[in-house]
Amino acid sequence: MIYRYFIKISFDGTAYNGWQVQKNSSQTVQQKINDGLSQLLNEKIEVHGCCRTDAGVHAKELFAHFDSFKSNLHKDSTVDWIYRFNKMVPVDISIDKIYSAKNNANARFDATSRTYQYLIHQRRNPFLLNKSWYYYSDLDLGLMNKATAVLKKHKDFSAFSKMNTQAKTNICRIDSAKWTKNKAGDLVFTISADRFLRSMIRMIVGTMVQLGKHKMSLYDFEEIINQKDCRNASPLAPACGLYLLKVKYPQKIFLK
Repeated sequence: MIYRYFIKISFDGTAYNGWQVQKNSSQTVQQKINDGLSQLLNEKIEVHGCCRTDAGVHAKELFAHFDSFKSNLHKDSTVDWIYRFNKMVPVDISIDKIYSAKNNANARFDATSRTYQYLIHQRRNPFLLNKSWYYYSDLDLGLMNKATAVLKKHKDFSAFSKMNTQAKTNICRIDSAKWTKNKAGDLVFTISADRFLRSMIRMIVGTMVQLGKHKMSLYDFEEIINQKDCRNASPLAPACGLYLLKVKYPQKIFLK
């Protein structure tokens, strides 16, 4: 009998070429987990993630599902499976929790919302190297937050998607978006939606930064969205500042 499991994962993406397995690179998060769990469980394991991440992007909470012939991995009190899982993956990857799920549950397609954060620090800080975008310039946070209200008015985000992707549609429902400052005074962009397009958040942040520098107007920002052409957007914000923060699922897909 086959059993389906979900795992909650976090990772520092600095050393990896993104999440997804690639033909020309073994240095992906998905590949490291596949290899480690296959060796541990002595069967071929393929984990399927809730999304893809670009090279250098981090995750505080990413879910993936996999199938195994072994039952009760999520509640076997005789074995600390989380500890064993983590012994099999690099130290910059952590498997934080395991859940039993229905056989048709899917980490990607059953997710109802995803939340990302993007971090910008404006004072040089070596401890934020590869963890945040160092951007030394004054930014108009009030104007950037007005742009978040513009985002929520729209559904077609072709303007903030790489071209020639495999996405069937560029329609997304943005539930919330805002810029704030944390206790250290760094800028934090938090955005939640039902789905995101490839490089969408990094394009949005890069364009909003130009808005915050008064290099464009709020009208210009909305016109970029209306034109539905990514060539009109600003260059991508660096990957190092982006974090997958939270993924939500309906509880009915999980088993006890």
